[in-house]
Amino acid sequence: MVPEINIWAVLLATASSMVVGAIWYSKRVFGTYWMKAVGHDEESIKSGSAAPLVITAVVSFITAAVLAGAAAIAQNFYGGGFLPNTLLTSVILWAGFTAARMVTHDAFDRRPAGLTVLNLAHELVTILLMALIIGLFGINAA
Repeated sequence: MVPEINIWAVLLATASSMVVGAIWYSKRVFGTYWMKAVGHDEESIKSGSAAPLVITAVVSFITAAVLAGAAAIAQNFYGGGFLPNTLLTSVILWAGFTAARMVTHDAFDRRPAGLTVLNLAHELVTILLMALIIGLFGINAA
């Protein structure tokens, strides 16, 4: 059985992920630090930039769809308000999957702790905004 999701909420949550990333990693916010921490410069950022954007859009759609489905399942389990349940579910999924896995990989990659924190915070903000959008739309497919 597939949980009912609102496709419009998933699409908007996907778009919100792209907006958060564009702002988060802009030079005016954390982009300069991020580029230095991962070893990029202006030239390396410009070359081959289309593929990561396409990949990000696809992966963000998958994340939003899975979050919407998990939120619908959680709603059936917890009852109560859909928005708070969706926000709680997003934090649980972020901590259990995104954060836990990213910390492990970054430790083995010997990435700077600051970079790990930066990326974890980005993922948390992204998933919470996705959850807010999905939670406000509700579970009824439009």
